[in-house]
Amino acid sequence: MAQFHQRDRKPRDLESSEFEERVVEISRVSRVVKGGRRIRFRMLVVIGDRKGRVGYGQAKANEIAVGVKKAVSQAKKHLINVPIVDDTIPYEICKEFGSAKIILKPASQGTSIVAGGVIRIVAELAGIKNMLSKIIGTANKANNVKAIFSAFESFDADKIARVKERFESKNKLLEKKPDLIKKSSQVDAKSFDTPLEKSEVGVPTENVGKQPDISKTKAKKMKKDEQAE
Repeated sequence: MAQFHQRDRKPRDLESSEFEERVVEISRVSRVVKGGRRIRFRMLVVIGDRKGRVGYGQAKANEIAVGVKKAVSQAKKHLINVPIVDDTIPYEICKEFGSAKIILKPASQGTSIVAGGVIRIVAELAGIKNMLSKIIGTANKANNVKAIFSAFESFDADKIARVKERFESKNKLLEKKPDLIKKSSQVDAKSFDTPLEKSEVGVPTENVGKQPDISKTKAKKMKKDEQAE
């Protein structure tokens, strides 16, 4: 009899381990049919690898677990690359989607993500560590997520290149800065150590740096006041 060898099967969740999943919203939807109402669940899921790639997906199903799997598979088909410079976005951008309007601003190191729930989730999964943001118009999470993704897709490549050049030149200056600080401190120390000449100041060098004796001036004023009385 022929022997059938079992093939080496790879685990199904091998690709999903690369991305982190976050369920943004679970809403119950119903549809009226002849026999009554059919109730289903609609899921909004965002995935990301924290290295600049994020995606979102929406799906409906009779069960939550099935709907989440459908949304994740849909999100993997619509991944985008987010430009990140110095752990933040390259420049300020404002985007509208329907009634949703969002404003994203870059932030310096140590600021962290100052944002609401939806923007915070997307920014963290994208790998952004510092950013300022504001949501205006609506609290609809689906529209806000779509506005964020449209903002990430609308970054200009030329402007991103300019920002990266500035960042690289800034890093080069910071690398040279310790040497410049040492040189300047040495020059300042030498200038303070050298004594001043009489011709430069007009007073002898012995009195330089000494404060005037206030007690003598007070005593002279007291004598003048007594004589006047």
